[in-house]
Formats: sequence, C-alpha cells, structure tokens
Amino acid sequence: MVDKLPFNFPTELRDLTEQCIKAQTSYGQLMHGLTQAISAWSSVPSNTMAAGFNEVQKQAMKFATENAERSFALARDLASAKDLQDVISIQSQYAQTQIQTYASQVQELSRMTGKAMRGIAKRA
Repeated sequence: MVDKLPFNFPTELRDLTEQCIKAQTSYGQLMHGLTQAISAWSSVPSNTMAAGFNEVQKQAMKFATENAERSFALARDLASAKDLQDVISIQSQYAQTQIQTYASQVQELSRMTGKAMRGIAKRA
C-alpha cells in the first residue's frame, strides 16, 4: 500500500481560501439585500407577464444562494485537505453533486416557467 504523502497548500493559496471563507459573511449580507429588493419589487403592482414570474424569480434566487453556499463549503473543505488525494476526492465529489444539482434546478425552473406561461395564456 502506498503511503499518503502530506499535501500542503502554498501559503498564498491558503490565505486566498481563508479570504473566500470570510467573504461568505459579506455575501450573506448581499443576498439578504437582494432578497429584500426582489420582495419589494414583486409586491409592486405589475403587468400580467411580470406577475406570472415572481415565483420563478424567487426560486432562481434560492438556487443561486444554495449554489454559492456549496461553493463556500467547497473552499472550507479544500482548505482542510490533508493530501492531494483528499483534494481530488473533494473536488470530484463537489463536481458530481453540482452536475446533478444543476440538472435538477434547470428542470424545476423550466417547469415553473412553463406553469407561469400557461397562467399568462389563460389570462389573455
């Protein structure tokens, strides 16, 4: 059996990763502000077309938030990798999960968009 060789990130890369993790707080504040702005925008009386897509917009924001949170988790996981095999495993698992997640998100947004379009057609 081959011994695992320790893997040390270069100091610059580790510092950058730590800065990305710290950026998560700022990102959370930004997303909170965007969510409030979208809520305010959605509550303003609008035409039939825009009204039909409020739920699609909310879901898209939710997906964006979830995807960003997974990216921050990836950065944390990579920063704690013990060797190159850990890095490859973490990155591979993240990529597989995100591919499945993106496919699911596209299907959900397509379903919601279709429903919104059918609602518009019924009102027309």
